[in-house]
Amino acid sequence: MAEDVLSPLAGKIIAVNIEQGADVEEDEEILIIEAMKMETPIYAPCDGKVAEIKVKEGDEVEEDDLLAVIE
Repeated sequence: MAEDVLSPLAGKIIAVNIEQGADVEEDEEILIIEAMKMETPIYAPCDGKVAEIKVKEGDEVEEDDLLAVIE
């Protein structure tokens, strides 16, 4: 079952710590968003394989934008 990773806030993607096809563990840091000069880590919601990465470093995102999909 695929699990969507959504942005918790609006900001800029400053780090993508995963690659498509990579195995991730629940609570592994996969992305970092910067908003108002604060860095917010985004963690994998479940164990699985990264099916899709929808963002790259430098992308601006809004709250609830789809960032990645983990299967």
